[in-house]
Amino acid sequence: MLVLTSTYTAPLDEVDAHRDDHIAFLRGLADTGHVVAFGRCRPPTGAVVLAVGWTAAEARAALTHDPYVRAGVAEYEIREFTPAYVNRGAW
Repeated sequence: MLVLTSTYTAPLDEVDAHRDDHIAFLRGLADTGHVVAFGRCRPPTGAVVLAVGWTAAEARAALTHDPYVRAGVAEYEIREFTPAYVNRGAW
């Protein structure tokens, strides 16, 4: 599993100008089964995406198509981990 953590690199109004396209992009990745959850941090300084079925290199390549990345308003850090436990009833 991968944790993709974005950090906004532009003011929030610039980020939000691309938000609808960004959400559509993430939903498209969810439709492929790779993205299992995503959401904005509080306060809105970035976001977290949980992804499965990719290597870090594959995720990095996919993220080059993210409207936020293409617009230069966010950057990502990718961390891989192996879940020791998932409480599916908590969702």
